[in-house]
Amino acid sequence: RSLCFMYVVVHLAPLAHLQDASVSAGQMTDLIHTEKELVQSLRDYIKAEESKLAAVKSWANKLDALTRVSTSDPEGYLAHPVNAYKLMKRLNTEWSELETLVLQNPSDGFISNMSVHRQVFPDAEDETGAAKALMRLQDTYQLDSEAFSRGKLPGMHANALLTVDDCFDMGKTGYNDADYYHAVLWMQQALKQLDGGEESVASKADILDYLSYSVYQMGDLPRAIELTRRLVATTPGHQRAGGNLRYFERILTKQLSEQDQDQQPASEEPILLGTYQRPKDHLPERETYEALCRGEGLQMNDARRSRLFCRLQDGRRNPRLLLRPMKEEDEWDSPHIVRYLEVLSHEETEKIKELAKPRLARATVRDPKTGLLTTANYRVSKSAWLEEVDDPVIVRVNQRIEDITGLEVDTAELLQVANYGVGGQYEPHYDFSRKDEPDAFKRLGTGNRVATFLNYMSDVEAGGATVFPDLGAAIWPRKGTAVFWFNLFRSGEGDYRTRHAACPVLVGSKWVSNKWIHERGQEFRRPCGLTEEE
Repeated sequence: RSLCFMYVVVHLAPLAHLQDASVSAGQMTDLIHTEKELVQSLRDYIKAEESKLAAVKSWANKLDALTRVSTSDPEGYLAHPVNAYKLMKRLNTEWSELETLVLQNPSDGFISNMSVHRQVFPDAEDETGAAKALMRLQDTYQLDSEAFSRGKLPGMHANALLTVDDCFDMGKTGYNDADYYHAVLWMQQALKQLDGGEESVASKADILDYLSYSVYQMGDLPRAIELTRRLVATTPGHQRAGGNLRYFERILTKQLSEQDQDQQPASEEPILLGTYQRPKDHLPERETYEALCRGEGLQMNDARRSRLFCRLQDGRRNPRLLLRPMKEEDEWDSPHIVRYLEVLSHEETEKIKELAKPRLARATVRDPKTGLLTTANYRVSKSAWLEEVDDPVIVRVNQRIEDITGLEVDTAELLQVANYGVGGQYEPHYDFSRKDEPDAFKRLGTGNRVATFLNYMSDVEAGGATVFPDLGAAIWPRKGTAVFWFNLFRSGEGDYRTRHAACPVLVGSKWVSNKWIHERGQEFRRPCGLTEEE
């Protein structure tokens, strides 16, 4: 509006001058054309405003329908990892695009709201983290990109779709992290959906550019050459395509010459999960761990199962358990892992979550070299620590753990509450400190972690198991139950069989609380053994 007003002023000034000088017909004709230009300029302005308003209305309608669904059941909506990823992407990227659109003619109300709410918006790092979480789920549960893009997850067929641009952004996340394995999978899916007729902002040339180079990085030269030729055909003047094509062809010719082989045509099979081998990483038992998360490779045979029992446990005639003994089930024979039923009531779990939510922060691990707490990619969750002064429910829970286990909890760590959202996990680890990190718990002054008591505070629709790779054991979350095991032998030596992991949550939200019980105070409750493995 201000631009149009300036345009009028500029053309009215000469008009006043002409009136003073007895305007000629020719000059008046010029003013007619000037006015026509003004009208056209005004119409262009109106058209631009209407176009912008239509775009904003379209946004509002889409988001109105979306928020009606999401707010009707927030936890159910966010239980689907695609919905969680797209929420991160919308708030970090797409709302900023809308803000830019509105800023062309600033709306004070909208901008002030944006300024207030932007403080809690996810940032680029959060969006990248959500994308990597989807890739982690893709790997662990062997889901191809097609399944994810169509929202087809185990036990769930929700209307949570990934567009061409979503897949393209997923691929870029992998590419920017030099993760060409996932870059290939997601760029291939973006190309497939684009070729299927979906509209997108990302062009075919952009997708082919990333895809061809990522395929080259995976060592598939024939297919990289074929994709680069498609890129050249799509965009003949592409800046890098011609040079890349000549480079790829030269390398392939050299390799074939050295191996005395003829050139074979590129594979026409689509790139799927398993077409290329996923690069090895830092975790030696990766395949075993992920197989257990899928419920594969379990070592619970009939002979071992026959040695498992259930019983009523009164904590060695503890007065608080005599009238209502705890239901105890064996989960594993050696090391002995048990599950307790009806440990926490629904009201107690909800109260603990309510106390923890305002304090949740990215979970940390102890660096074995420095002894300091730090975040790590292998532990992706939010956690909070609760004290007895926070609420009487924490007092009751601590007392209940002491009654059930017969161990002293005054020297235990605070109750830790953890929430694993989309792709949340904790890769295989030990709860106790090993001989190469003797000072891990020195500041606590209570010795090593002798035992772990883990409360499950939610059911999980898919994924989220607690697995023990060395044992071939998997324990699935059941709300209100708890599992317990000793990390140390009676001699004080670490039981390395207890190396365990929290599998990525595929569908749902996993809440747990755990109590790490330490050695100090257990001298008479769990006396030392005489041999190293007693």
